[in-house]
Amino acid sequence: MSLRARLRPGVAIDMGSVRTRAWPAGRGVVLTVPTMTFPGPGSCYPVRRGSIVDAGECARLLERLLSRRLHRVGRRPLVVVTTPVLCDAGELSAALDVLAPRAVRAVTAVEAAALVGESDPAGPLFVIDLGAHVTEVALLSGGELTRARRSPMGTTDLAATGVPEALVRSVTAMVGQLLDTDTTGQALAALERGPLLTGGGALWPELVHGLARRLGSTVRPVPAPHTAAVRGAALLASRP
Repeated sequence: MSLRARLRPGVAIDMGSVRTRAWPAGRGVVLTVPTMTFPGPGSCYPVRRGSIVDAGECARLLERLLSRRLHRVGRRPLVVVTTPVLCDAGELSAALDVLAPRAVRAVTAVEAAALVGESDPAGPLFVIDLGAHVTEVALLSGGELTRARRSPMGTTDLAATGVPEALVRSVTAMVGQLLDTDTTGQALAALERGPLLTGGGALWPELVHGLARRLGSTVRPVPAPHTAAVRGAALLASRP
């Protein structure tokens, strides 16, 4: 591979309902901003419950966050963007055009998180993404998504009460659905292996312990779970 090819820039983006994170190649740092227009009265929240509802505002947010940094590099970037499971990623293209990407690659947040949280990607694996507005349970095989469930409930819904039991029940029910519809034995093997936990909710000890108790399995928060998705996407962005 030529030096020119190796120096082509890449950027990883994880646009969540509450926080947007980006990792420009070579910077070694995660950039984080609220997923909103300028704070204050009349501010807009362009991502809700994991879905883009205002592509224009998303584009403006990404431009403020990244365009100056990418302009210094002077080359069109490869953009690797994370997406929720069971979600139409069509609105992303309009938002990402502002970065003039060389190419765009989409990867689910659960697959990206598994890249940094699991040293052995072979075999079936449960990844539970405990986000601010959305919770997802995914079954991976060989690092690739096979089946998933999602719930429009997240840690912000629990902030007022501080009681995580509702989210624990929701996750347990989704895992149960995947087990009940599995005819291959992969879901059971993944549960016995121990699910990976990612997303900001994996920093809540009450959720971690509650899930371990209800699932009857060892649950394993990935390192720095709130940034795992963007760091996994960054690994993909840095590959030739």
